[in-house]
Amino acid sequence: MSLSKYLIIMTIGTIGAFVCLVLAVLTIDPFATNWLGLALFYSSLMVTVMGLVSIIGFIFRFVILRNKLAASAVIISFRQAFVIALLIALTLFLLAHRLFSWLNMTLLIVGFTVLEFILISLSLHHDE
Repeated sequence: MSLSKYLIIMTIGTIGAFVCLVLAVLTIDPFATNWLGLALFYSSLMVTVMGLVSIIGFIFRFVILRNKLAASAVIISFRQAFVIALLIALTLFLLAHRLFSWLNMTLLIVGFTVLEFILISLSLHHDE
């Protein structure tokens, strides 16, 4: 797949996920819905954030940092976008269930930082 096709598909997918997120926010009552309504909200939120952060991260790496390989910039930006989207979704989940505290947030950030370092070391080990 060419780089332009990837960016077009990611942009269309992100816009579609954003439309789903807006529809979920406008139509789902969080106090009256079951687990399916909340799952639709959190999944559309994650896909929207993941697409947006992935596109922005790729553009930053490819254009501003002038990364030579587009494939490595795509992989790194997508991996980091997934981690950021999961962190945002879990934070909102904790807030919704009144479990948010600075200790929980610190543990989440430390956990995701360790996960990112493990993924970086695995990708470095895989490249050898």
